[in-house]
Amino acid sequence: MRRFITRGAREELCAEIKAESCGMVIFGASGDLARRKLLPALFELFRRQLLPANFFILGGARTEMDDDAFRRSVRESLAEAGSDSELEEFSGFCHYIAGSYEQPVLYEALKSRLAELEAGCLTGGNRIYYLATPPVLYPVITEGLGRAGLTSDAAGGWSRVVVEKPFGRDLVSARELDRALLRYLTEQQIYRIDHYLGKETVQNIMILRFANTIFEPVWNRQYIDHVQITVAETLGVENRAGYYDQTGALRDMFQNHMLEMLSLVAMEPPASFDGDRHRDEKVKLLRAIRPYSPWDMDQFLVRGQYAQNSDKNLPAYRQEPGIKSDSTTETYAAMQVMVDNWRWRGVPFYLRSGKRLARKVSEIAIAFKPVPHSMFAGLMPENLLSNVLVLAIQPEEGIALSMETKRPGPHMCMSSLNLQFSYRDVFGERSGNAYERLLLDCMAGDQTLFVRRDGAEVAWNVLDPILQQWQEETGSLCFYPAGAAGPEQAEALLAKDGRAWRPLGDR
Repeated sequence: MRRFITRGAREELCAEIKAESCGMVIFGASGDLARRKLLPALFELFRRQLLPANFFILGGARTEMDDDAFRRSVRESLAEAGSDSELEEFSGFCHYIAGSYEQPVLYEALKSRLAELEAGCLTGGNRIYYLATPPVLYPVITEGLGRAGLTSDAAGGWSRVVVEKPFGRDLVSARELDRALLRYLTEQQIYRIDHYLGKETVQNIMILRFANTIFEPVWNRQYIDHVQITVAETLGVENRAGYYDQTGALRDMFQNHMLEMLSLVAMEPPASFDGDRHRDEKVKLLRAIRPYSPWDMDQFLVRGQYAQNSDKNLPAYRQEPGIKSDSTTETYAAMQVMVDNWRWRGVPFYLRSGKRLARKVSEIAIAFKPVPHSMFAGLMPENLLSNVLVLAIQPEEGIALSMETKRPGPHMCMSSLNLQFSYRDVFGERSGNAYERLLLDCMAGDQTLFVRRDGAEVAWNVLDPILQQWQEETGSLCFYPAGAAGPEQAEALLAKDGRAWRPLGDR
C-alpha cells in the first residue's frame, strides 16, 4: 500500500512503500540472473536500509553447496558493490538448499528449512518464491511447492511467486502456463516481472503525464503527430543462442517491454494510483490496438536479421555459435501500431527493437504536430522543426524537449534547442537497478508494476497472427549489416508516411 508523505525543505512528495517481514526463496540461485541482478538489487536495498528488519534469503539450485559456500559465492559476486563489513553482514542473511526441482524430496526439505529459518528470523510465515529459472520449470516448481503445502496463505503468513518473462511462447502456451500456476496459486499471489517497468524513466511516464497540467491537454491526436519507441542493442546473442534462436525479437522484446511501454504512454488516466486500476487502463489500451490482417502485414511490419559486416569484423547471426546456418529467427523487428480509440485515432506508434545495431539506446519519442501557420517570411510551416519530447531509458536515463528558439545576435536566426536533464546530473545519484524497485514492491504487496494475467494474454492476441504469418512466410526476412541502423525496409515503413526514424547511426 502506498501513501504520499512530504519530505525535506523542498516538500518533496514521496510514495512510502514499506516492505513487510518476509523470507525470499530464490530458485536458480546459482544462475546468471541471481548473480547479476537479484543479489545486487537485494544488497543495495540492504545498504539503503530498505529491507525489512526480519528478513532472510534462501537460495535453491541443483548445484551442491552448503550455507558457507553460498555465502562466499554471494560475497564474490558483490565484491565491487560494497565494503567487506557490509558484504559480511549481508551474506549473513543468506542460506542455501540443494536439490532437483523435479523431486518431491526438495520441497519437503524446503518446508523443514523454512520452518527453522522463520522461527529464528521472526518473519511471520511471509514468503516470496522467486523463480529465476528457465520458464519450462515454472509449472514444475509451482506444483512442487503446492503439493508440499508451501503456497497456502492459511497459516497466517502470505506467499507470493515471482516469474520472469517470457510468459509463454504464444497465446495458447501462455494460457497453459496460467492454468498450471493457478492450480496452486491465486492471481493475487503471482507477480509477473518485466524489469523495464522498474526503470526510472518508464515509471516517470505516469508522473510526467498525470502530475503536470501542461502535458495531458496535448497528449492526444489533436497535437501529437506520432510516437517512436526504440530499444536498440549493440550486442549480438552472446551466450543466449539456445534461448534466442527459439524466441526471436518479437517474443523477446515486443510481447513484454515494447507493448508495456506503449500502454504506459497511451493509456487513459487511472482513477487512482492503485495496482488494479492502473493495470485496468493498460489492458484497455492494448485491447484498442488495431489487429493486423494477413494482407497488410507487409505494409506495417518489418522482420530482419543481422548479416556479416566484414568492415567492422562482426559475424552474421547465422555464424554465431549455437545458431543454425539456415535460421530464420528475427533479430530485428519494426512495426506500425494503430490504436483505435478516441484519444489516438489516426496517430501511428512506431516500434523497433533489434540486436547488433549501431548504438545502444532505449527511448520513447513523442513527436508533436508542426505549427499550422508560419508568420516568418520565407519560412513555410514544414521548415520549422516539430517539438519532440524524448524519454531516455538507456544508457543514460533522462528527459529532453526540443523547441525552436532565436539565436543571440542582431539577425532573426532560428535554431532548435534541447531542454534536457539526466537523473544522475539533477538528483546526484545513479538510477538504481530496476529490480530494486520491483523486489521492494513485491515485499510490500504492490502489483502496480507487475503484469496481470489478462495483460499478458491481450499482448499475445496482438502478436500471435504476426508470429503465425512469419512462420509460414520465411521469405519475408530481410537482412541488415551487423552494426548498422537496421534494414532499409524499416526506413521505408516510416518514409511511406513522410516520416523518418530518429537516427541510430550509419547503415
